[in-house]
Amino acid sequence: MHSQEPPAASEPVADDATPAPEEPQYPAHWEADVVLRDGSTARIRPIRPDDADALQRFHARQSPESTYLRFFAPMERLGDRDLHRFTHVDHVQRVALVLLLGEEIVAVGRFDRIGGGGDAEVAFNVLDVVQGKGLGSVLLEHLAAAARELGVRRFVADVLPQNTRMMRVFSDAGYDVDQSFDDGVLSVSFTIRPTDRSLAVLAEREQRAEALSMAGLLDPAAVLVYAAGPDGAAFGERLRAAIDGGGYAGTLRCVGLPGSPATLPDVADAGPFDLALVAAPAVEVTAILADLAALGVQGVVVYSGGFTTATHEGRVTQRVLVRAAREAGLRLVGPHSFGLVTGGDHGHLNATLAPRPLREGAVGLFCQSGAAGLALVTGAADRDLGVASFLSAGHRVDVSGNDTMQFWLADPRTRVSALRFESIGNPRKFSRVARRLSEKGPVITMIAGTTGQLNPPGHAVRISREPPRALDELMRQAGVIRAETIPELLDLATLFSEQPLPAGGRVLVLTNSGTQGAVIAELLDGGGLRVAGAPVALPPTAGPGAYRDVVDAALARDDWDAAIVAYVPILDDEGAAVAPEIARLAAAGGRTTVACVFGIAGLAPELAADGVRVPGFATVEAATHGLVEAVRYHEWRSADRGRRIDPVDVDRRRAKELVQAELAGLPRGTTRRLSPERTSELLAAYGLHKWPEITVTDADSAVAAAEELGWPVALKTSDEVLRHRADLGGVRLDLSTPAELREAFAQGEARVQAMKRRGTTFDVQSMAPTGAACVVRATEDELYGPIISAGLGGDAVELLGDVSYRVPPLTDVDALEMVRSLRASARLFGHRGLPALDVDALTAVIGRISVLKDELAEVASITLNPVLVAETGAAILGARVDVAHPARGDAARRVLP
Repeated sequence: MHSQEPPAASEPVADDATPAPEEPQYPAHWEADVVLRDGSTARIRPIRPDDADALQRFHARQSPESTYLRFFAPMERLGDRDLHRFTHVDHVQRVALVLLLGEEIVAVGRFDRIGGGGDAEVAFNVLDVVQGKGLGSVLLEHLAAAARELGVRRFVADVLPQNTRMMRVFSDAGYDVDQSFDDGVLSVSFTIRPTDRSLAVLAEREQRAEALSMAGLLDPAAVLVYAAGPDGAAFGERLRAAIDGGGYAGTLRCVGLPGSPATLPDVADAGPFDLALVAAPAVEVTAILADLAALGVQGVVVYSGGFTTATHEGRVTQRVLVRAAREAGLRLVGPHSFGLVTGGDHGHLNATLAPRPLREGAVGLFCQSGAAGLALVTGAADRDLGVASFLSAGHRVDVSGNDTMQFWLADPRTRVSALRFESIGNPRKFSRVARRLSEKGPVITMIAGTTGQLNPPGHAVRISREPPRALDELMRQAGVIRAETIPELLDLATLFSEQPLPAGGRVLVLTNSGTQGAVIAELLDGGGLRVAGAPVALPPTAGPGAYRDVVDAALARDDWDAAIVAYVPILDDEGAAVAPEIARLAAAGGRTTVACVFGIAGLAPELAADGVRVPGFATVEAATHGLVEAVRYHEWRSADRGRRIDPVDVDRRRAKELVQAELAGLPRGTTRRLSPERTSELLAAYGLHKWPEITVTDADSAVAAAEELGWPVALKTSDEVLRHRADLGGVRLDLSTPAELREAFAQGEARVQAMKRRGTTFDVQSMAPTGAACVVRATEDELYGPIISAGLGGDAVELLGDVSYRVPPLTDVDALEMVRSLRASARLFGHRGLPALDVDALTAVIGRISVLKDELAEVASITLNPVLVAETGAAILGARVDVAHPARGDAARRVLP
């Protein structure tokens, strides 16, 4: 898999007499761990000067044919000058990435800028023995991401016609490839900006690879239990007993337990193994990972702890643990995992410390901590919930909820996904994967605490500057259903796994309590549903006969989409006899049915008929809430998700040149505020027009500015605190004459001095059409990456947190939902007889800002305040942009945590 890059044999190498140039800044954010097509893991990083020996070994392992395809000439050995040129790059004009399995280079990708334009010549070289694993494809993703960051717009390459693998890498990536044939060589070129097709290809490849990497964990044919130390032996004994008693039909071997071999070589003949369950001291865990990989192990669950998050003498850090796992090509769950449960072709595997077994079914369960794991599996057993798989990630140093969801996407047994988080390590990827999973089936999450970002001991959690609502909005964007508690999470999972989705919001209400019926009706109304007809309230002493008659009548009706049936024992408790009638309604009616029968909860046998099981809820509030969430999910799943916003009138080249010029000489970790002129130029590159304003320092220059811009004008202090505060005298509007402007300037100066805001200048700007002031922001958050927010302007709105959030890329529907989800959005749609404003113009601004922020990681923050939305159009009256060296890589590439 190769394209041409002839060796630069004549290029001189700097000698001792030549002053050493400044060392190029190493782009550490290009480093990444990736999953390959076969489910194994590898590492990508920029090439370094000390890679010369490894690169020579890589070249020596290539076949003569591959070398010819790469260099268009035979070459047994790379010369010293070639090695120097290949390993000494500036990471700007010349970029090279290496892909490593363990410590050895197995693939190299590079590009060289051509002249001063936006083209670069790309080349690959993949070791013969690993071709077919998708290394070329993943290298192309990461090279293209680095190239886009540097302003490259197009890749070109010369390829020999027989090099079909290389051509497939280009075409299969989803790019539109142009090619021409001349003098025995194919010349190809393609624009590297992501397209809907290339993004879809990337997502599909990522999902397949990560799901396959999880198969050794969640679909193992052979399991190895490894225990060491007193605690490890106790864990191992419990695991062996749980597996033996759970019906697992695959191969099981143990090491370090009574009656079992003492070392790994003793069980080599019984391998290969897919899954290793490890409970041992930290030092021993890291020491055996390579040996486990040699036995064929693909995934490891670490139950024990003892790892640290910071470096301590004599202690093993979690970073060392995950690096050892990656170098061995393993996926790792834990440490401090509660274990996993799975089923399939090899029978039911219970590799947890849970005291009770779980019934096999359609629900995927995920959590992090052992405490949450115990609560989940115990609650699932109490409800008789059918579980397809369960995984506790522990400290989540490698395998995460995102990886688990990727597996569930491919797993036909998993129809409902339920996840309990203490924190989400990569919310941007979570949003993307969860949206795809929500299209397959319901995704329910419960996030501990109030912020959604707890920092438990042993967890490495990045901190977000955004409020908790940002996470709520991210969930909604992905179609995720939120639960407040673990019981609610399991109740919802039970409902979704056993009942069909409601086709609408008409709910049949049947109870033997008039008050209860009224409560249910009000709860339904509050959730946007409605009672079909009127609540059917039977006498308090009603028994199974009365319920039978009402059920028969209901089955003859077609005016309901779902039913909630409740029973309260007033004198005698006949719930066990009433429950089968509820099950008959569900089975015969074929519509969503939930029950609230006193003393009967979960999937009780009394609530089953003809293969249909009705979930029993402890309260009518919980039952009603379940129906509300089911209807909302059905509406989300049926709705048009829109098209990705991708404006055609964007000058990406100019925008990239502008921000890179501003970053020249700026130390990493610091930000720079763009000047008003540069801010307007950057916005204009993305099709956004900021109204011009002129900065003035006295009344005479203010009048001159007004004459230049045209009357009437607004006068605003440049002070960040006052410039949006008309109530504090920081803004004066509709100034139509020089006298009015001079008076406003004098009053503004006095106000600034009174508030001790010294040295402040003023801005003069033409008046825009009247409308509603809005604020649109985009920031680079440490946790979320790029995040977009929007809201109406004003203190009250900010204090009440009436702001919507989304993670780009956005669709046109996402942008509109950002506006509609605001509690104050009625102001834009014609509140109390006011004219409706141009919401389309506002969503266009939001959409273009989202594209700008998604594509320019150099933009640390951008604030448009105000965006004045009128009856026609939206005027950007104020803008502030900060830039910084990017701390993240491009999203259009596969990356493990």
